[in-house]
Amino acid sequence: MESVSEYLDSRGGRPGARISKFLALSKKRYPSGGRKPRADARRNRERILEAAKQAFTRSGADASLDDIAKQAGVGPGTLYRHFPAREELLRAVYRNELERLAAAGEKFAGTMPPVDALRAWLLLFVDAVAAKQIIAPALNTLLGDHNKVFEASYAQVHEALQRLVKRAAKSGEIRKDLDPNDLLRVLVGVANVASFPDWQPSARRLVDILIAGSRPPSAGV
Repeated sequence: MESVSEYLDSRGGRPGARISKFLALSKKRYPSGGRKPRADARRNRERILEAAKQAFTRSGADASLDDIAKQAGVGPGTLYRHFPAREELLRAVYRNELERLAAAGEKFAGTMPPVDALRAWLLLFVDAVAAKQIIAPALNTLLGDHNKVFEASYAQVHEALQRLVKRAAKSGEIRKDLDPNDLLRVLVGVANVASFPDWQPSARRLVDILIAGSRPPSAGV
């Protein structure tokens, strides 16, 4: 069976010659079989997601997609190739934040003492809540119940926190009857009822208060 270039060569030569030349140049430029474009695409996607998170958190879910592309250092066409619709970008940012939270639990546990790892994770959770406040309402409108869309990601987040709390409790640095969900409820509650723009610094201070309040009772008290 003849190749595409052979077929075109047999019907005039020039188109097939151009294709053969293009393929030869492509192999010379990307000898790894096209891995570089895929790596570039991943990096572009990551830059778009980070820029979108910042833009949505700062300006709301209606932030300009063209401005997001500019901030990410890509053209609008690149953004739309990755995310053809606004809701797809919103969904990707939201899922990326949840996956980042879940992965951070294991990373912190492997590099920090138990209580420090728990504190670092809770601070990261505060940042994720900030993005959720902007993105979740839009997803509710666009997708219906967004919680169903991200049910698996939510489960991973809760598992990450449970492991961090269990590890800290096992070390004796926090009380063994601490319910991990209580920590999340307090931080989410602060974000939901806050009417002032600087609720995040307050929530970050609250993380230290929660950690202090989770310490086991002193002996003899």
